[in-house]
Amino acid sequence: MYITSVRLHTEYYPTNQYYPFNVPILRTTSQITFRSPVTFFVGDNGSGKSTLLEAITRKCGMHTWDQPKRHIAHENPYETRLADFIDVAWSDERVAGSLFRAETFRELADFLDDVAVCDPGRLQYHGGRMLNTLSHGQGMLTYFRGRFDRKGLYLLDEPEAALSPKSQVAFLGLLEAFVAAGQAQFIIATHSPILLSLPRARIFSFDGPRVQEVDYEETEHYKVYEQFFAARRIGTCQLEARGDSSAACALLTEGISPELMTVEE
Repeated sequence: MYITSVRLHTEYYPTNQYYPFNVPILRTTSQITFRSPVTFFVGDNGSGKSTLLEAITRKCGMHTWDQPKRHIAHENPYETRLADFIDVAWSDERVAGSLFRAETFRELADFLDDVAVCDPGRLQYHGGRMLNTLSHGQGMLTYFRGRFDRKGLYLLDEPEAALSPKSQVAFLGLLEAFVAAGQAQFIIATHSPILLSLPRARIFSFDGPRVQEVDYEETEHYKVYEQFFAARRIGTCQLEARGDSSAACALLTEGISPELMTVEE
């Protein structure tokens, strides 16, 4: 592993009114320790996992591929300042790395393809194919195969976004291979129960009062899917017995704990 911990200096935050310093869990968490080559950040939308991932990226001095801001309605002078209030502890070796965001991959692929037109040898660094000649999901997998097979620290924000369940399983296999090679460390923010199932990975939940390490089966993502599929099996049997299809959604949601159905506004 290359980084061993991140510490948040919450006592020095410049404001508690503006993002990201008003994200509750980023105010109550003081440290996260990394003990595995693959660490997952998991939590509901808006829980702060992607925000912390970006701050770690900036603190490590890695480039972030961003789309230009085209609006002024939500101007926030604090938006990228969290990195100024965290410390990242490195092991003996510092390495290069990158932040992958699913939401900006198409623009990144355009850029990489344009570079490869001028220098075809660059293709080897993103899978040997022109990425935008492929589907979104195929392009991502190709990029992953070519990019992450070399030494580095890789931070990924929701890499499953364009991947089918089958492709997520394929990516899971790639992660296992990269970890076995012993040259890469991954920190991944995800909503995918498939990716979260990676053996020996560590999972940090952002769904509680502070960030805490949890087992796979303790994540809300696992619980929701487990309860949903269990309810569907029960509901299907009941619907077949009734010959009634109008109650499908009610039967499905009845089987899911109310607290797992709650969405923060």
